[in-house]
This record gives sequence, C-alpha cells and structure tokens, in this order.
Amino acid sequence: MKRFKRSVYQAKYQYLISILFILVTAIACYLFSEILGYQVVALLLLLVVSISAILFDIYPVLVAALLSALILNFFFIPPTLTFNISTPENLLMFSMYFVVAMINAVLTFKIRQVEKKNRMQEEKEKSLKLYNTLLNSLSHELRTPISTIIGAIDTIKDADSKLSKINLNELYSEIEIAGFRLNRQVQNLLNMSRLEAGSLQPKLDWCDVNEIIFTIVNEIREEGPNHTIEFIHDEELPLFKTDRGLLEQILHSILHNSVQHTPSHTKIRIHVLNKSDHCHISIQDSGPGIPATEAENVFQKFYRLSNSRTGGTGLGLSIAKGFTEALGGTVKLDEKFEKGVNFIINIPAQTSVITDMEHEQG
Repeated sequence: MKRFKRSVYQAKYQYLISILFILVTAIACYLFSEILGYQVVALLLLLVVSISAILFDIYPVLVAALLSALILNFFFIPPTLTFNISTPENLLMFSMYFVVAMINAVLTFKIRQVEKKNRMQEEKEKSLKLYNTLLNSLSHELRTPISTIIGAIDTIKDADSKLSKINLNELYSEIEIAGFRLNRQVQNLLNMSRLEAGSLQPKLDWCDVNEIIFTIVNEIREEGPNHTIEFIHDEELPLFKTDRGLLEQILHSILHNSVQHTPSHTKIRIHVLNKSDHCHISIQDSGPGIPATEAENVFQKFYRLSNSRTGGTGLGLSIAKGFTEALGGTVKLDEKFEKGVNFIINIPAQTSVITDMEHEQG
C-alpha cells in the first residue's frame, strides 16, 4: 500500500514539474515574443517537451505536449489571445507541431522502455554469471573439506581399535582444519551479504594493533606453516580507535590470500605506522606477484588470477576492501613494489598512548 502511495505521489510531481517547465518557458518566450517570433517559440517549447520525455513517464509528457500546443496557439500564433488560426500556413505549422510533440513523447518513452529492458537483461545475465561463478567456486571449496571430514570420521569408525594415538590425532587435526575451512567460507558469504545490504555499522573502540596482528599471525601460521611471517612489535605505536572485528577480518583476509597464492617458504612482512592519525599497514610478500594487467581487478568479487592455484572463492580481497571502506579507509596495491605483492591499508583513526588511556579511566 505504501509503495502504491509513493508511486502516486511521484506521478503527481512529474505532472507538476513538466507543466511548470512549459509555463516557465512560455512566460520567458512571451516576454521576448517580439524578438523571437512564434516559429522559434515553437522550437523552444518542443525542446522542453523533449527534455520532459527523457525525464518523466509518458502521460505527464503527453499532458505537457498538449499544454504547449494550446499555449503556442493562444499566445503566439496570430491572431494572439484566441484559438483561431487565420492562415493555412499557421494551421499547418500548428498541426505539425502538435503531431511532432506527441510522436516525440511516445518515441522517447518507447526508447526508454527498450533501454530499461536491455539494462535489466544485462543485470540478469551478470547476476547469473556471478551466481554460476559462486556456485562453481563453492562446489569445490565446500566439497573438499566435507569429503575430508566424512573420510576421517569413516576411518575412525571403521578402524577405531586399530589406530594409534598418533594416527587419531592426525585425523582429528584434519577434521579441525576442514571445519575451519568450512567456517571461513560461510563467514565470507555472510560478510559479503552484510556489505551488499549496507547493514555494516562499525563499532569504534580503542585497539592495540600490535596485539591484533600477533593474534592473526598465529592463526595464519597454522594455515601456512611453511611460510615465514615477520612482524616486529612497535612499542611506540599508539592505540587506534577503530572496529577491532573489522580490522581483524581485513588483516586475516589479506594474509590468508598471501599464504594461499604464494609458494612454500615465501616471506611475508607486516609493517604498521601511525601517519597523521591514520593506521597505515603494509603487508608484503615475496611471491610471484600480480600481473599488471590484472592488478586493478583483484578486489572485485569472485575474481581469481588466471595463474592462481585451484581453491578460494575470490571473495577475500573484496571483503577486505569493503570492510576497509566501511572504516573510511583505503586498501590498494603498491604499483612500485616489484618483488612480490605489497598491500597498503590506510584507515583513519583517533590515536592515544596507553598513559593517556589510563588517565582517562582514572
């Protein structure tokens, strides 16, 4: 019901605005009628009808076209201030104006309908393509850990008494890793839906970025034990007022991407700086890097590099970008970095040293 009322009000405004366009143009032309001549006035009124046809629905435009024809006849075509037309030439001109104005309104409306239909078709095809991409990615990403869990449980059930404690622990470890992988994919989908729905509201609080990075690094090391992750604790780094949960997701997504798409024994370095009340984080790896032709696409949803290994849905970096922008910051690739990839995260945040925080609490 509310939607119907909104559409009625919108139609009323279209009628009002299109009529005002005609009236304002007619008044301006009337003031300069001796200079312009009624032929020029006809062209100006036809131009206004054309503009209205581009902006509004068909019926307000038809009303504007009819009103403009009546105004043209009454105020501008001699004899003025009457609906009589004295000469065949003026009658022909008026008739042509009326027909052209109506045809212009209808044709413009038809063109807009075709364009709208084409846009809807393109959006439908794009959505279908994204859906197929997501489905193909998830079919692999979900099937692998589920198969691992089912296989490990079957092995435990069938040979429970024959398995050594070491073998059992290995199977339990596989189940745990597969569970974490499933949870990450579900979390990525939930995060992406939150971003697209626009329901993300950062909750700002004082955060120790050193502590956050240490926590994330320890989690990532379990995922990529053959990678070397270097991070030096900066004692002079202040506290930043930001959303801890979003910052953790940003760092985890980028670090996980670096581990997933670089060879074993790759070095990953993390640097944090305070630059003019901005939390500046650099995540560098010594992997194969990203081709220049694909660099601008890495933050798009479902995008995966052409030379990347199988695995991943292509959502991690897109989520990192969305969360960073939700905090008012930016994340980008350092184009000048040649040996691998350097992600630069820059988030505006208030800063405070620990002594200041203790003083506030006291």
